[in-house]
Amino acid sequence: MQSLIKPEPSGAPALQRETLPFTLQDVRAAIPAHCFTPSAGRSLSYFFRDVAIVAGLYALAYKLDSWYFYPIFWLAQGTMFWALFVVGHDCGHGSFSRMKWLNNLIGHISHSFILVPFHGWRISHRTHHKNTGNADKDESWYPVKESTYNGMGKLEKFLRFDLALLFVYPLYLFRRSPERESGSHFHPDSPLFRPSERQDIITSTIWWLGMIALLAAGTFTWGFLWLVKFYLVPYIIFVMWLDLVTFLHHTHDDVPWYRGEDWYFLKGAISTVDVDYGFLNNIHHDIGTHVLHHIFLSIPHYHLLEATEAIKPVMGEHFRVSKLSVWDAFWAGVKNCHFVPDTGSKVYYSSLSKNNSN
Repeated sequence: MQSLIKPEPSGAPALQRETLPFTLQDVRAAIPAHCFTPSAGRSLSYFFRDVAIVAGLYALAYKLDSWYFYPIFWLAQGTMFWALFVVGHDCGHGSFSRMKWLNNLIGHISHSFILVPFHGWRISHRTHHKNTGNADKDESWYPVKESTYNGMGKLEKFLRFDLALLFVYPLYLFRRSPERESGSHFHPDSPLFRPSERQDIITSTIWWLGMIALLAAGTFTWGFLWLVKFYLVPYIIFVMWLDLVTFLHHTHDDVPWYRGEDWYFLKGAISTVDVDYGFLNNIHHDIGTHVLHHIFLSIPHYHLLEATEAIKPVMGEHFRVSKLSVWDAFWAGVKNCHFVPDTGSKVYYSSLSKNNSN
């Protein structure tokens, strides 16, 4: 990696700041122009495909009503809930279409169905993309300081650094994350949001409450077992997918995090990793092509593969792809990625067990 030496006042030591050997303009120039253009029709076709599969799975589960089939149904439907989330994710980035009203409509439909407040999530996710790789400002799956880790109780460590981390997303929606100002994704006066975004938050919370009301009505009519079989278990599978994918793309002990002036957008944006999910790649809309997504979030998911191949020659060794299986990558992150040093402008994940083995 190249470095740039900034001139300092006489008598002061030189400040070394690492810079990348390519610019944002270099990366953009390598991508075919059409990759930046969303097609509302094509995006809607993926949305309706997902909705049709969800409806078909429900119809099949209802018709069979078999405890032998339900485990298959839960895994498949939970995965499709995750696919719907990715559709809403594109709506939040404006890569679904160039029509804001359509993005908001499809975003609310796809996200409210899986109990995600669309605008609340969209805005906090915007903060994540603006500060990716910034240890002090990133919004999701950022590292905690070593001193913070040492001060955590057993329950907090269990929730963040063990299998329980696959279930924490609903808690994040209500409480946010450690070392960040507390705030709810549902409350219009949360510090997460600007005063001008108040109405958006109210709107999304009403949609969310509408889905809660529908689930409550169904439970009242058909009983709690109906809720468990047809919604609650698939919802838990969806939460596991969301936490797993986000964790995998942002939790590696060989990917740097930056502080202060050593961070800038492009360097932070590429501090993420592509992951291959095999036959599931197309089902969840190629979310595994994550490096490119963090550089240019407006590229529709159906152009990510082409654009990713185009930028690899420009980025060279700075383009990171996980060579581990999903399961192995997850356990490597759980084992090796607990905290970063309290000081330093370029830091890496570490853990007590890793430090003791060195």
